[in-house]
Amino acid sequence: MRQKPEVLAREIVASSRLFRVEEVQLRFSNGVERTYERLVGRGNGYGAVMIVAMVDAEHALLVEEYCGGTDSYELSLPKGLVEPGEDVLAAADRELKEEAGYGARQLEHLTELSLSPGYMSQKIQVVLASELYEERLEGDEPEPMGVERINLRELASLAQHPQFSEGRALAALYLARDLLIQRGVFSL
Repeated sequence: MRQKPEVLAREIVASSRLFRVEEVQLRFSNGVERTYERLVGRGNGYGAVMIVAMVDAEHALLVEEYCGGTDSYELSLPKGLVEPGEDVLAAADRELKEEAGYGARQLEHLTELSLSPGYMSQKIQVVLASELYEERLEGDEPEPMGVERINLRELASLAQHPQFSEGRALAALYLARDLLIQRGVFSL
């Protein structure tokens, strides 16, 4: 196993309402020194969740919301921050109710994914939700989100959809699909 580089210095060099930019000076085991910059969240480190909500054995829910990063309405999986005092599964159930109008009787943690580990510290917990029932909670979204269904057989075409671009969501859908196939719940 490689030896992690020695941290020589850390400094926050920029800050906004959502992010801080941290400059990290490193010395690698071969003596080479480099300065890296990375985005670090402003939150208290409780993390985030992304939910693959299964309406039935074949269909998952997608939500449509405005995304400032792409300046467009995008389709993705329901997701959000874990709040203080919540565990990952409780946060997933709450976010699902806020964003899609469904609760889940069955919740299972699948994995943890990162978006861009080269320059972002944030990670997201992927949760599989099933046995859905209608229930809506008030969330912090500025407008109601659209809700659509995707057939797990259509993931390849989803990747070509002009409103779908989030790689983490696509990876989560494939992971959930493969798990459901392995368990004999779904077949291609």
